[in-house]
Amino acid sequence: MPRGLLVTFEGLDGSGKSTQLRRLHEWLEAEGFAVTATRQPGGTRIGERIRSLVLDSRTDKLASLAELGMMFSDRAQSIAEVITPALEAGQVVLCDRFTDSSEAYQGGGRQLGSRVVLDLHVALCGGLQPDLTLLLLPNFELSLARARGRNQRTVAATGNDENRFEKESSEFYRRVFDKYQEIAAREPSRVVAIESDGSIEEIHRLIVQRVQGRLPAVFC
Repeated sequence: MPRGLLVTFEGLDGSGKSTQLRRLHEWLEAEGFAVTATRQPGGTRIGERIRSLVLDSRTDKLASLAELGMMFSDRAQSIAEVITPALEAGQVVLCDRFTDSSEAYQGGGRQLGSRVVLDLHVALCGGLQPDLTLLLLPNFELSLARARGRNQRTVAATGNDENRFEKESSEFYRRVFDKYQEIAAREPSRVVAIESDGSIEEIHRLIVQRVQGRLPAVFC
């Protein structure tokens, strides 16, 4: 059985990546592919506990390196428990965030730099790289406003407060955005940057085109 395909979605909160992941999941299943979808942080019992701590607005005074370590603890568990078994079973794995998020948010936003993130990726994740990364980079200000508004509505509706990062300044998010652009320029064969404010359907069609180009090499 051929190894499966690992596709990751990246971007600022509010970029539409979670919506596009769901749309791609539906399309792949309709085409007959076995799909596993997960998220980071989260996606496992241990990962959800890490997520509840690291994203909660009530978590304060968390050192940047401690935050980075928690993200990689979650990622290592996800790889062992979810991603590797699904890839070995020949499935398409869709992951909402992966190491690029750590490089952008902790390496860029927290100003820890890329080197410590990439070294941890080798040590804790075995250097596992996505086959394709879909990086959604719509308008910066629109994305940030959308994320903050959405999370406020979620708190009001559910009481679930995952707004710790949304409290950061626009300067923090500009560093995240710029680091994402740096990653895309550094790894153009893996990272597809979709810098568009198009409709959900328009972005979905672009994503399907990109994914179709990667499927034959793995599944034919």
